[in-house]
Amino acid sequence: MSKLGDLGAKLYRGEVGYDFVGKRFLWYGVSILITITAIVALAVQGLNMGIEFKGGAVFTTPKTTVSVAKATEAAEKASGHDAIVQELGTGGLRIQISGLDTDAATDVKKVLATDLKVTEADINADLVGPSWGEQIANKAWTGLGVFMVLVVIYLAIAFEWRMAVAALIALIHDLTITVGVYALVGFEVTPGTVIGLLTILGYSLYDTVVVFDGLKEGSKDITKQTRWTYSEVANRSINGTLVRSINTTVVALLPVAALLFIGGGFLGAGMLNDISLSLFVGLAAGAYSSIFIATPLVVDLKEREPAMKALKKRVLAKRAAAAAKGESPDDDYASEDEPQIVAQGRPGRRR
Repeated sequence: MSKLGDLGAKLYRGEVGYDFVGKRFLWYGVSILITITAIVALAVQGLNMGIEFKGGAVFTTPKTTVSVAKATEAAEKASGHDAIVQELGTGGLRIQISGLDTDAATDVKKVLATDLKVTEADINADLVGPSWGEQIANKAWTGLGVFMVLVVIYLAIAFEWRMAVAALIALIHDLTITVGVYALVGFEVTPGTVIGLLTILGYSLYDTVVVFDGLKEGSKDITKQTRWTYSEVANRSINGTLVRSINTTVVALLPVAALLFIGGGFLGAGMLNDISLSLFVGLAAGAYSSIFIATPLVVDLKEREPAMKALKKRVLAKRAAAAAKGESPDDDYASEDEPQIVAQGRPGRRR
């Protein structure tokens, strides 16, 4: 067995583990700091909305020897607006200029034909109205709202309302961080970005549900025993699925990273950045929130219950009594009438 597999097995059996829940206030602080940074970036810099949301013109040229830099300079000089120029696989150029109406687009097309040394008839010009992007944004908001409502209802039925609330907060956390990164790096927001943002919700929710499922199994009949507190069972659930969460996240991030860093960076395929950045940041944030945010939040909500407070008091009292006698707390768990907790779907062992 590999070292990672051996570690995963030990985490699953509870032989080793990290106290994620015990250090939850540290993770809360980190998340709050990151979220505040994202909000400040949004407030100060704002989002670089694409032409689909602002309106403008897109010019597609045939093959030309003019470089991207010179084409950008020519387009900005002719239009008086910022231009985004991308080289196409055919050797042509895609020139995107926001804020142009029909008359201005016609004039810019004539100038581009001269500067790029191509005929005006060979340049394809498409006008994009801002209403189209507005419709996409409205539909995205509607879809997001419906998704959130369905998630809360499903988790409340399948698990409990505390887990539904924690998952909702984690999803909002992931979206805020992803949008904040867009504001920081200045990547253009396009319909592809919207698709990427909606896609990451499923990935984020998947990791969270995996941990919640282990926690649900592990906390079954928890008040009938005095071996573990609820927070300890939650921590075992996180550790039991930790390697699985890391593996699935890494596998998902690798192709997205190829799109972002190789396709978007080295090959200059700018359109790939639209969806790949949102996926990359969202997947990483989703894995983080499922471990460090969602489950610790469930613990905070759950341990406010009188039954869980009483359980914690009994567990600590029993441990203190065992310590006073110089005994191991585990020595008291041989009783046949005490139910055994199932951790991460694994039947408890009788001692």
